[in-house]
Amino acid sequence: MARLEFIVDGPPVSQQARRRDRLKAWKMTVRQEAEKYWSSEQKTATGIVMLQITYFYDSVKIDVDNIVKPIQDAIIGLAYVDDDQVTDVLVRKRNLSGNFTVENVTSTLAEGFARGNEFLHIVVIDAPDQEVLT
Repeated sequence: MARLEFIVDGPPVSQQARRRDRLKAWKMTVRQEAEKYWSSEQKTATGIVMLQITYFYDSVKIDVDNIVKPIQDAIIGLAYVDDDQVTDVLVRKRNLSGNFTVENVTSTLAEGFARGNEFLHIVVIDAPDQEVLT
């Protein structure tokens, strides 16, 4: 089973960013953070995958649809060979000062909360069954 889970300090940079240098720097940051969580035993996924992104924010809000593409591009060649392997995407944003419950907290997600800043929690897993829609 393919799995890469990592966190990146926020806020994210939108795909719509006017300053392309800022977008490029953001992609490099995402890649560097992903590589920190990558183990040498892991293999780059060659099958279809699902990308899950949760942005835990304090005050800066960004449209969820503008979060995905830079992250997706940044981990090509690490989590998967090409971004056309991403068949499913789940993107969420949650206000850190809001009321929510987190179930099944992983050590990586706990690390994100422990930092005390806004952050993104990113997970790449095998895609769900493509012949079943729930």
